[in-house]
Amino acid sequence: MLNAANKAVEAHLGVRKDYRGDAVKDVHIAIGCLALGLNLLAFLWGSAAWLRRRPSDWFWRLLRAGQIMVVVECVLGGVLLLMGRKASNLHLLYGVLPVVVALIAEQLKISAATQILDARELPDAQAVGQLPREQQRSIVIAIMRREIGAMTLSALVVTALLIRAATVIH
Repeated sequence: MLNAANKAVEAHLGVRKDYRGDAVKDVHIAIGCLALGLNLLAFLWGSAAWLRRRPSDWFWRLLRAGQIMVVVECVLGGVLLLMGRKASNLHLLYGVLPVVVALIAEQLKISAATQILDARELPDAQAVGQLPREQQRSIVIAIMRREIGAMTLSALVVTALLIRAATVIH
């Protein structure tokens, strides 16, 4: 009965409220804030891990959670577009670029070990096993720092892009 009354008022006023679109938009905003916060925390945690030269499980958890939220954010943005909602081209660009940045950073992370081994003229990981324990540790730390460094910087760039996306909605 209330729904029929709402429809009658909307028809009389010539306004149709899109409650589903508003709900998706609200979730899009909430997930965007969560993605921004997680990536900022990943940047801060990763910076500390990189400076301390120590691995951090929490860094990787925050980073991966932030990356997942960015993907969810993009999907929700796509849903909003399919529902007919409009956003500026800059908002769309700044909303999609974090995924591109994360993919590039993943490639840098994957190549970290190869770069370190090549710089030390080691053919493969088995050659590292033949080195004295202290040299092995030095190589592992160098690889870990390069991986964390690349992903930490990506979290910073993603944070900046998400902030920018939030400022250029329409």
